[in-house]
Amino acid sequence: MSEVFETIQQWIPAHILIGITIASIIGFIGTLIAIPIILIRLPADYFDTRTPRHWMKDHHPVLRIIGLIIKNLVGSVFVLAGLIMLFVPGQGVLTMLIGISLLDFPKKRELEARIVSQHSILKAINSIRHRFNKPPLILAPRS
Repeated sequence: MSEVFETIQQWIPAHILIGITIASIIGFIGTLIAIPIILIRLPADYFDTRTPRHWMKDHHPVLRIIGLIIKNLVGSVFVLAGLIMLFVPGQGVLTMLIGISLLDFPKKRELEARIVSQHSILKAINSIRHRFNKPPLILAPRS
């Protein structure tokens, strides 16, 4: 096993490995806190493609643009963190789902619905929502 660590240290310095480990632990704890908070605050019909979504509809156009830029940056961070968490401890798929929900791109709602409609993901989300006395998510019937 020490040979593996020596080989890794030839390519990546020890201080970077320590930094990655600390970031992984912080990310893991952060997602354990943030993901449930986000999921219980979502309306039950958030992932229902039949329900229109209007983000910051009644705000000044400059505020909307600034908000969209910030929202997309935060979404990108969540998606990247979720990808990393597929290989280190953390809730990778749920973190990526939150990130995708924050991003703006064509067919996003359909992608979100496909991800959330996976039995294990929907069950995990509704289990979290149930613990906090929130109604289960409503999804459009598959066609």
